[in-house]
Amino acid sequence: MPIGSNIHRAALAGFGLFVMGLASTGPALAQDVAGTWLRDTGASRVRFAKCGEAMCGTLAWLKDTSGPAKVGQRIFYDMKPTAGGKWSGSAFNPEDGKTYSGTMTLTGDALTTSGCVMGGLICRSVKWTRAN
Repeated sequence: MPIGSNIHRAALAGFGLFVMGLASTGPALAQDVAGTWLRDTGASRVRFAKCGEAMCGTLAWLKDTSGPAKVGQRIFYDMKPTAGGKWSGSAFNPEDGKTYSGTMTLTGDALTTSGCVMGGLICRSVKWTRAN
């Protein structure tokens, strides 16, 4: 067997392993958001975990428990990956009792969540850092 064909075969095998590695890291990247996150104001913590095929966020701690938000209340629903480090779903605002279209963007240990109305014309963003 010629040496060139062995090199070609080894290169193809290496490329196949590389592609399989990329495929196996896709779902793992989508789950990097799992865990507890502290809001930039220090007022709350949200725990993100899988809920079916999506991610959901539940209030895990509140600095002020006298407001409309309650520990255990789900505030992010059906957040599904749309691209590397990005999710799209729904966000519930306990302050006004309304649900908005929501997005999340994960960059390292920084998470930004946004809730939007009017097709994304008006949005409000909140920054979070990992608490665990």
